[in-house]
Amino acid sequence: MAGAAPRFEQRKHVPPGVRAGRIALISVAIGFLALLLLAPLGAVLGQAFAEGWRVFLESFDNSDTLAAIKLTLLTAAIVVPVNTLFGIAAAWAIAKFEFKGKSLLITLIDLPFAISPVIAGLVFVMLFGAHGWWGQWLQDRDIQVIFAVPGIVLATMFVTFPYVARELIPLMQQQGSEEEEAAITLGAGAWTTFLRVTLPKIRWGLIYGVILCNARAMGEFGAVSVVSGHIRGLTTTMPLQVEILYNEYLFVAAFAVASVLALLAIVTLVIKTLVEWRADRRTG
Repeated sequence: MAGAAPRFEQRKHVPPGVRAGRIALISVAIGFLALLLLAPLGAVLGQAFAEGWRVFLESFDNSDTLAAIKLTLLTAAIVVPVNTLFGIAAAWAIAKFEFKGKSLLITLIDLPFAISPVIAGLVFVMLFGAHGWWGQWLQDRDIQVIFAVPGIVLATMFVTFPYVARELIPLMQQQGSEEEEAAITLGAGAWTTFLRVTLPKIRWGLIYGVILCNARAMGEFGAVSVVSGHIRGLTTTMPLQVEILYNEYLFVAAFAVASVLALLAIVTLVIKTLVEWRADRRTG
């Protein structure tokens, strides 16, 4: 039909040199990912199942390994909700209000990204250890932080608290505060405004931050290694248990526990991809 718009756009001509460069860059990227991600993952799974399913499952029939799994889940169950509440509050304050010390607060939120987790663990030892600043006060009251579960929770909380906040701050700043101000003008309270106006707009970013926080909490090694004391069955998380088993030449058991962490990482990536796809679909 004359004058009708064509159903398909004409494919643009890509010069051979540009096409070859594109293919080369994609190949390098895929090769790099395969070398650093897929190959180690394949090695972990290969070692975990080297002696078959039965030996793999028997690796978890160990009280210390089960205790490490339970402690890892307990730590994540405490740390993630606390850091989620902190991240929401910090992002709300930074994005919606102007106050003295705002730049300092942003810097403090970024601090765990700049400090080695091992250094963070040493700081907690200096604060709560037997010879630390508050060590004697804690001992007088029979409170143990270092080489106990509270120290593991505190160290994990420190290295993971930026994730939710850092995901929400730019999102809230981009969205502005006009809708919240309109809701308050119409008589809505603070909680109503947050639940009905703010939360629906940030929920995908919030979920994304929680996923990252949870993944880091379960996989944290450096800071937890310093404050835990490596007490079997009491203060060893899954990453620490992998190290212990590997050092004792129990390779199948070590890689079996490592494969669970790898599986959690894969599930985290899948959920992260789905969240990003859903968010892009809603904004697209």
